[in-house]
Amino acid sequence: MNKNILRTACVPALAAVFILQSCSLDETNPGGFTMENMASNSTDSYQTLINQTYFGMERFLYGTDGFMELTEGDTDLWTYRANMDNSYTQYFWFSAGASPNTTYINGIWNSIYDGIGSCNSAISLARDVPFKTADERNQKVAIARFMRAVYYFNAVEQFGGVTMITEPATGMDFSPTRTEPLTIYEKVIIPDLEFAAEWLEKGNDATTTTPTKKAALGMLAKACLQTYEYGTTDYLSEALDCSKKLIADCEAGGGTYGAYMYPTYAEVFKEDNNFENKEALWKHRWYAGDDGHGSSNGNYKLNRNDEKFLCCLSKFGAREDNQATRLSWGGSVEGIFMPTQHLLNLYVQKDGTLDPRFHASFTTEWNANKTYSWDANTVANYSKNSSVVGKTLASGDLAIKIVVPQDANYSAEVATKATTKYLLVDYKDVYNDVSNNVVMTNGSGNENLFRYFYPSLNKHNSSHYYVANAGKKRNGNLDATFIMRMAEVYLIAAEADIYLGNTSEALTYINKVRNRAGAKLLTSTPSVRDILDERGRELCGEYCRFYDLKRTGMFKSASYLQETHPDLAKYFKSEYALRPISTTFTATITNGDGYQNPGY
Repeated sequence: MNKNILRTACVPALAAVFILQSCSLDETNPGGFTMENMASNSTDSYQTLINQTYFGMERFLYGTDGFMELTEGDTDLWTYRANMDNSYTQYFWFSAGASPNTTYINGIWNSIYDGIGSCNSAISLARDVPFKTADERNQKVAIARFMRAVYYFNAVEQFGGVTMITEPATGMDFSPTRTEPLTIYEKVIIPDLEFAAEWLEKGNDATTTTPTKKAALGMLAKACLQTYEYGTTDYLSEALDCSKKLIADCEAGGGTYGAYMYPTYAEVFKEDNNFENKEALWKHRWYAGDDGHGSSNGNYKLNRNDEKFLCCLSKFGAREDNQATRLSWGGSVEGIFMPTQHLLNLYVQKDGTLDPRFHASFTTEWNANKTYSWDANTVANYSKNSSVVGKTLASGDLAIKIVVPQDANYSAEVATKATTKYLLVDYKDVYNDVSNNVVMTNGSGNENLFRYFYPSLNKHNSSHYYVANAGKKRNGNLDATFIMRMAEVYLIAAEADIYLGNTSEALTYINKVRNRAGAKLLTSTPSVRDILDERGRELCGEYCRFYDLKRTGMFKSASYLQETHPDLAKYFKSEYALRPISTTFTATITNGDGYQNPGY
């Protein structure tokens, strides 16, 4: 199927109202093709309209360039590569985010409203489709309403109050108004997800982008909990009820919704489980081909999350970036997300031991991919003993190893740091527990080269690369992107219970997640901060953290970031809890200055 067909047919989406469409509604249509004709023709042709609702997500949301930065960047968990501050840090340092960025923001804004417009059209035109039964119609409409809720959820949480449109556009609006976030939750997001939870099919583990009942219930619980950000408790009971339905189903074997949580944390991200992941409530399966992703070469966007979390391996000569060993599509092995000292310390348990999720979630060892001999200059740069000069690493030998104080053999390994023929990186070479930040210079005041090597999140690692013919470059991977999974449902239930005063129940839910991970169980009454910390350990890198900090009030002042990420806190302003509105858009409308978010 050609996914571009509706775009060339000029979909009358809200994007058209905002002048975001590439074509005019006044253009000549010699073939007489309309979406109305498509909808009334057959259920098969209507499916094209449903497929179109995913296009905005595929272009700029989950799994694509930029969206990870928008949901995990500017938080307590991540700093930019080696704590560097340069032109690439738009969403890791609030100072760089002070001006709207057309590369990131314009793409996200346009894709969200393209998606909303496609959903509105599919919902409206369903009345003309020759479905056999009303139930069949509702099941298809439920997909479009689910997707519309997802688009609006991300629009509201990124940009605040936005223009709410629930019908296909019929003209141009040069002076759009903004609707308060809570109103959009109450009028669109929550009702859409309630409808989806009622009418979507159960599906199975092979179901990918197509949402199912468990996806709708999970997203409904997530959305209802998020409303707490706006000073209301009206939807907390619904968040808890939806969570309980999935939890009960999960613990009863998944007969009703297919809810499931793997017995071990490691199984969640095992690549063999990726395509039919049982724990995922909703995932997006990537593919490539002639009809894929809206481009002529069939690879417009693919999953590139694995690239985001690599440390700077090429800083050590035993790691070479070449076409045969390339780790990322653009040719660089240098990632973007470096864990903060706060994130790594979240895995240190109260008894001083290491939460098993640390080594399950982060890569700390890399082998050489070429033969390498230590030279005198490199030996000096990494404070090695002169006896290491001339020592050789063969391809496949251990080349880089990072150790943390909680590792069983930490002291013994650190004692051999100067003489190992591999590069041994001590946590203390990279992070300062006193200042709670990255060590930027060495004892001599020169650049600290160790800071380029840090634990690299491996949740998104993949071996399923897609290689385009042109240039033989890896354009990304074909693994599914997990948008929400069952462990988060337990933590949603725990947080809702705390807000509702049911702390004993909250303790039970959080300990379900910790017990599965092999972590020490909590014994005292949990707080919201306990839930926030647990979400950091369990869900880091899973499109949650920016929204978590907003919901729990951590962006109301700089105090939380001063504690957890002082390098970011110095740039913080409370208005940065919202992203800037695309200047491409605000420059087009007559009320652009008033439409823009404060501080930008």
